[in-house]
Amino acid sequence: MDALQSHTNNPNLNLNSNPLASSVPLWPTIDGPLGLSEEESVKYARRFYKFGFALLPLLWAVNCFYFWPVIRHSRSFPTIRPYVVGSAIGFTISAALLCSWALTFSIGGERLFGPVWDQLVMYNLADRFGLTGWS
Repeated sequence: MDALQSHTNNPNLNLNSNPLASSVPLWPTIDGPLGLSEEESVKYARRFYKFGFALLPLLWAVNCFYFWPVIRHSRSFPTIRPYVVGSAIGFTISAALLCSWALTFSIGGERLFGPVWDQLVMYNLADRFGLTGWS
């Protein structure tokens, strides 16, 4: 009976003993209290998002990784979320384009491109300009 009264008298007592079960993160970054404040996080997320358009899609991946709690919890940090979700979409599209380009050249090769293949590849560039001493 005393234990029940102590639960009802103490408003700060957390009945949920698992801290990982919290539905709302306290910090917007993966490094928790050591990371950025929410105001600084908005600045960094915006910078990573914008610089990703300068053909640096790796910054989009970093943005998604660093602000993972924002992606994971859809209702948390509404000022940061558009930049992080945009970074996730941009990185996914750029990774799909890069993989399709690489697979096209590695699988298709000369059979796909025909006689134009010799002008597309770079491994015979030294032979083409006579930079090798043995040809």
